[in-house]
Amino acid sequence: MTTGKPRYGPWKTYAPEPVGGLVSAVLDPVLAKRAGMTSALLAAWPQIVPAMLAETTRPQKINWPRRAHEDDPFKPATLIVAAEGMAALHVQHQSGEIIQRVNAFFGFQAVERLQLVQKPVAPERKPQRRKAPVSAVDEKRIEALAGGIEDEGLREALIRLGRSVKQDRR
Repeated sequence: MTTGKPRYGPWKTYAPEPVGGLVSAVLDPVLAKRAGMTSALLAAWPQIVPAMLAETTRPQKINWPRRAHEDDPFKPATLIVAAEGMAALHVQHQSGEIIQRVNAFFGFQAVERLQLVQKPVAPERKPQRRKAPVSAVDEKRIEALAGGIEDEGLREALIRLGRSVKQDRR
């Protein structure tokens, strides 16, 4: 999947292709076959729904009605949306606007109605930074401050809290 034109002579050199295009080329047929949708819809979902629903909802599947013959007229699909808790109620109230935005995204009347599935939506995970270790001087100071606590469980909890505070400040 390389593109470009040969520069000169019989040797051909090709320009690099963006990885995003290659990933979409691989994922889109799988998503289309299993869920009836594209990775572009998943990526554009935060722009399609209102900001307050972007983190608590996700499109799950597009159910296209079966056509008995190729001569049958086109019928719009049903978009299945997973929503958490109260987000389902908000999606239900704003379903008309969401359908219009999805259809504008596709460029034609692809979706006729929404079907809600109430279930947890996994948030996109951000990579966590490793925290720097606590220095020996800070470690001794934390243990000295918590040393006067008689309850062992409380003392250990305060030591963990002190380490966490020192790590966050770095």
